[in-house]
Amino acid sequence: MFGRIFHMLLKEFLEVKRDKWERFRLLVPPLIQKVLFGYAATFEVYHVSTAVLDLDHSQESREMVSRFTGNGRFDVEALPSSSQAMRGLIDRSKITVGIRINPQFGELLRKGQTAPLQVIVDGTNSNTALLALDYVGQIAARFSSDYQRDYMNRIFPEYQVMLPSAKMEERPWYNPDLDSQWFFVPGLVGSIALMTIVNVTSFAIVREREIGTLEQIMVTPIRPIEFILGKTVPFFVLGLIEVALVAVAGALWFGVPFRGNPLVMLLGTSLFLISSLAVGLLISTTCRTQQQAFASGFFYLTPAFTLSGFAFPISSMPTVMQWITYLDPLRYYLVVLRGTFLKGTGLAILWPQMVAMAILGVAMFAVSVARFEKSLD
Repeated sequence: MFGRIFHMLLKEFLEVKRDKWERFRLLVPPLIQKVLFGYAATFEVYHVSTAVLDLDHSQESREMVSRFTGNGRFDVEALPSSSQAMRGLIDRSKITVGIRINPQFGELLRKGQTAPLQVIVDGTNSNTALLALDYVGQIAARFSSDYQRDYMNRIFPEYQVMLPSAKMEERPWYNPDLDSQWFFVPGLVGSIALMTIVNVTSFAIVREREIGTLEQIMVTPIRPIEFILGKTVPFFVLGLIEVALVAVAGALWFGVPFRGNPLVMLLGTSLFLISSLAVGLLISTTCRTQQQAFASGFFYLTPAFTLSGFAFPISSMPTVMQWITYLDPLRYYLVVLRGTFLKGTGLAILWPQMVAMAILGVAMFAVSVARFEKSLD
């Protein structure tokens, strides 16, 4: 048995060695994807195109406008002269945020009254709109606080030191600068590994069937389980190498710290790869051509990515979808990756994720093996 498996392993590694395109596809695209997605995937919003309609032209209104021009979040690209002109800019998608400062803005502030500030947001991209509104709220609140302090200092300087105040001190753990790349980069390790392993596993077996060598192999004394191990173990080893390369590249290029135990990450990666290999094997048993395998892989990978919690919070999904996420191995692996990278957590905390991936991996692999043996009959 082990001799036949060894020869299958040797055959697969020799094929990878001879196929330059296969080696390129396994190593280079994941690294390129790591860099591209690492920069492109972010929750932060910068340089929001903004128009300011100042109908007051007071010192206070100019001070408010200056708060939007020097923080990097907003780019004031237009100063329309009327509300109709600003609406036209939004309708033509020239700007995302429109700020209207009403007449008597400065006069109301000098009288100690509330001066309204109108903010118009293009809600086509709801995520950008919500973040922009939050940034505008922070700028307006900071301006209001500074103006109140200066106002009290001018009117009642003797009471300035007596005014009580509450100040929030932020202490973010594990990600002090709240850098979204620290959240996305570890997640990309799992997402890229899933895409690569599922595709290469499903294509490898389908290719054997497509060119007619699968039938030739199966008429030999080799058993189906030996053939499956011979086909999947090489990709398991290549998956470990790919995860290591992508993880090291992410840590060095983006400066994401790795605070955990490498052995814990190795265990989690191994369990996750077993599930990924099982998915690829299951796809290969249901497809006859590589085109079918590609379409089936895409059909699985898109929901797996969406339901994993990589970019969309699972807690915000409908209850039914939250239950479905428990069948997604990537959901558990992302917890392991972010826990080992950022928090330095160990098996004492991550064992539920490990057990879940082990159960899913064994169950999916058993179904895949049974389906493969049935497809040979």
